[in-house]
Amino acid sequence: MATRTLEVTGPLAPGAVWERYAVPGSWPDWLPQITRVDLSTPRIAAGSRGKLHAPMGVAVPFTVDSVDDEARRWSWTVRVGLLRLRLEHWVDDGPDGGTTTGMRVGGPGPLVAAYAGQAQAALERLVGSSPA
Repeated sequence: MATRTLEVTGPLAPGAVWERYAVPGSWPDWLPQITRVDLSTPRIAAGSRGKLHAPMGVAVPFTVDSVDDEARRWSWTVRVGLLRLRLEHWVDDGPDGGTTTGMRVGGPGPLVAAYAGQAQAALERLVGSSPA
């Protein structure tokens, strides 16, 4: 098992970044590898289940493990075949009025490594430091 932590800072306000996380319908706006998200609730909520849809008909199931709206923290588990990734996310005030957001991903080493590059680019889009 491996763990990787990423953090990025960008100009969007923390509340706006949190809303982009909290409403899965907006995920394809900043997650280019996702074409659609189906979730059992309109916002992330502990216990909600869903599927991430990617190009070429790939669908990956996930479960939201915990959500703390006030602290702007959440975690989820994604299943890729028999493998699982556990992801934790946070949104904090950044320097100069922006946002610092981060994630920690744990799972099988090759899967964590493959996901980390995509995650870095997605986090940059999330906070508005690179174009969507």
